[in-house]
Amino acid sequence: MTLVSQAPAAVAAPSVVPVRTFPVPGRRARLARHPLARPGVLASFAVVLVILGWALVPELFTAADPLVGVPADKLSPPSAEHWFGTDNLGRDLYARTVHGTGLSLQAALLALGLGLVAGAVMGLVAGYFGGVVDSVLMRTTDVLLAIPGLLLSLAVVTALGFGTLKVAIAVGVAEVATFARVMRAEVLRVRTTTYVEAAVLAGARRSAVLARHVLPNAAAPILVLATVQLGVIVLAVSSLSFLGFGAVPPTPEWGSLVAEGRNYLSVAWWFTTLPGLVIAALVLAANRLGRVLEGRAHR
Repeated sequence: MTLVSQAPAAVAAPSVVPVRTFPVPGRRARLARHPLARPGVLASFAVVLVILGWALVPELFTAADPLVGVPADKLSPPSAEHWFGTDNLGRDLYARTVHGTGLSLQAALLALGLGLVAGAVMGLVAGYFGGVVDSVLMRTTDVLLAIPGLLLSLAVVTALGFGTLKVAIAVGVAEVATFARVMRAEVLRVRTTTYVEAAVLAGARRSAVLARHVLPNAAAPILVLATVQLGVIVLAVSSLSFLGFGAVPPTPEWGSLVAEGRNYLSVAWWFTTLPGLVIAALVLAANRLGRVLEGRAHR
């Protein structure tokens, strides 16, 4: 019987599945998709930088005297010579707005610093020590929060008197409770972490634990909140200045510029509108930047 050898059947080659490859975005593309590179955020940065320039070096942006006017040019509309027009005494309104930025921004930053420091200290002590200390401090913040911020600022500035410094203190007092609440919540979260408990068990003093461990890890949300609240504070300072509690005329200030033009709305719309738009631009820009920082902090 003859055995016929058969050749083994050819083995089919395994099919190769093509793998889709996605191009890796370059550095320029990644930067373009960055949240801080969005047009609205860049515009907000530009507004803040310009207004900071007005506050620090107003002479670079206008050569006109904000206190001296030409009576023949009173209530002139916006033009190439007077970008914001002139007021009822012929003074250049753009120059008065630029030179008034320093006082308005100084008062806003002073109020922000007062509310931030006082509120952070209250929240830090209340959240870490708890008990009676927490109850007393938080009931105090409840009382402050129960009063509308502008009304509380108005009550404080009425008791203190007139002036930019008094306005800043009044607005700062109204902001204390907001910062205290946020700081307390962060301290309650941080004080239960492992590294804080380890530091306490190792015998570290309370002041050292607060300064080295609790405060640095609870400060980020407070700083983000400060950016968000800056626009609110600028609006509050301008409101009190509008009511006559700010700088004494003829010193320019944003709120007082808006107040001076309210009697001329029918004949000189620019008198009130253009300084008011500057205030609105800063408030919106600060709020936009604060929201961006808040979103990145929560990631």
